[in-house]
Amino acid sequence: MPLEQVLVLLAAAACAGWVDAVVGGGGLLQLPAIMMIGLPPVEAMATNKLSSVFGTASAAVAYARTTKVDRQVALPGVVLATLSAGLGAWAAAAISAEVLRPAVMVILLAVAAFVTLRPAMGAVPQPHLRTDARVVAAVATAGVGIAFYDGIMGPGTGTFLIIAFTTILGLDFVSASASAKIINIGTNLGALAVFTWQGHVHWGLGLGMAVCNVAGAQVGARMALKRGAAFVRIVLLVMVAAMVIRLGWQQFA
Repeated sequence: MPLEQVLVLLAAAACAGWVDAVVGGGGLLQLPAIMMIGLPPVEAMATNKLSSVFGTASAAVAYARTTKVDRQVALPGVVLATLSAGLGAWAAAAISAEVLRPAVMVILLAVAAFVTLRPAMGAVPQPHLRTDARVVAAVATAGVGIAFYDGIMGPGTGTFLIIAFTTILGLDFVSASASAKIINIGTNLGALAVFTWQGHVHWGLGLGMAVCNVAGAQVGARMALKRGAAFVRIVLLVMVAAMVIRLGWQQFA
């Protein structure tokens, strides 16, 4: 592989790690970069998962040191997420991304409007929203629905998790991001296990990118913890806009 391609992939992995640690959505950067070198989509997704799982785990550790993780949601959620993402990865070959992409775009636009029109959302915790029924709903949404999507398609999973935790449980953006990282570890591992069994993972490339992904994740997590919910909210809106543009270009190009 030419040196120029290697440097582009490493830079993309570092940037993706930063974005994932703050709000999720790093796959928007890393996945196209991997596909750029000519890998088939499934192999690119598989290699992306290998790199991402290290960065996500690294960010999760950084958050857990200073931010309380919602264990009541994260622990059952990560188990369900591992299984659901595995099923999603198994179904990836059968379900066309062309079918999913318009639906995801509509959801992202709704998310952007919701976050913009409700500037207080995620700024501070809202514990009064938390009920047993909402905890169950959050676990099901994150551990089943969003995790299954991550196995099939992936980009924006961390963003969807953060939105789910802020809207359903009333967590602030930083706490939601911390809990989202735990679930995201499960989604990455579940999909990676299936892709590994199918023989789609490029281990050398994925592990090399993982080093840079971890470095970016550490910087991103520390910036989010230092600057707080307002910073995460701004990055969230930017990433949602980027995802809509990216998916729209793929849909209509």
